[in-house]
Amino acid sequence: MKNPIFVKVLFAFLIIICLSGFISSPIALLLGFLFTLFLGQPFEKFTQKGIQYLLKISVVGLGFGMFLMETLKTGREGLTITVLTIFGTLILGWILTKLFKIDKHLGYLISAGTSICGGSAIAAVAPVIQAKPKTISVALGVVFLLNSIALFVFPAVGHFLSMTQHEFGLWAAVAIHDTSSVVGAALTYGDEALRVATTVKLARTLWIIPVSLISMFLFKAKDGKIKIPWFILFFIIAILINSYFDLPQMVTDYTTGAAKRLLIVTLFLVGSTLSVKDLKKTGARPFVLGASLWICISVFSLLFIMS
Repeated sequence: MKNPIFVKVLFAFLIIICLSGFISSPIALLLGFLFTLFLGQPFEKFTQKGIQYLLKISVVGLGFGMFLMETLKTGREGLTITVLTIFGTLILGWILTKLFKIDKHLGYLISAGTSICGGSAIAAVAPVIQAKPKTISVALGVVFLLNSIALFVFPAVGHFLSMTQHEFGLWAAVAIHDTSSVVGAALTYGDEALRVATTVKLARTLWIIPVSLISMFLFKAKDGKIKIPWFILFFIIAILINSYFDLPQMVTDYTTGAAKRLLIVTLFLVGSTLSVKDLKKTGARPFVLGASLWICISVFSLLFIMS
């Protein structure tokens, strides 16, 4: 029988290990998954909230390592591919949902999650289209599984193709679902990749608002509520502070360094929320839909960036 106190202490110890910077983001994700697989999740409620808050804090912290003009330039460079891939994925998702005979709400949530920013987009769009809890959980399961795969696959592909850090950062931001996995993959690739990926991904996240409005129209929802990712405002404020105030180098280095380590903790927590039981519930067709969309957006964006 598992000792609950021992499990909790070990979980906390692994968080400290993640904070120490001794392990990479993919390993942290895998470690979290294996922990839950063999010992269970001792802090289920804490973990879900922890992921949300730590990710936001980390992203804001990364803003203190960026400069306004550089960020605006990067954002402009990623605009064309952002628009193409978001609406292209939504349209393709709509077609494949009908082709695979998947519930339209489920198909749309998977498409929205793939096209914008994974779980955050699903959480934002779900109340707008009035999706059922079970539908939301299946969509999240598909996205989280593909996120986990991307965290390992993308850096390997990037190195194999000799992608520059700028190219990889842009590709990761476009083709990986969740912000946590985007920055996790970019973190292993390099500092420039991390800056580009974070900037483009957060700019992409803002598309939750117009997509939510479009979703409301498509599903004829009258009582839908639109969630706005307000933490992006604090990210922008951090960039402005770093750009226009002469902060000591030690302060910015410490802040961005702490943010990177918090991201590794976040990925450990994300990994700990994945369970074989939940993944089995996902089913084949929703996963095939998610994988198909993900492969399409990954290949298209890769060809676009490398051309």
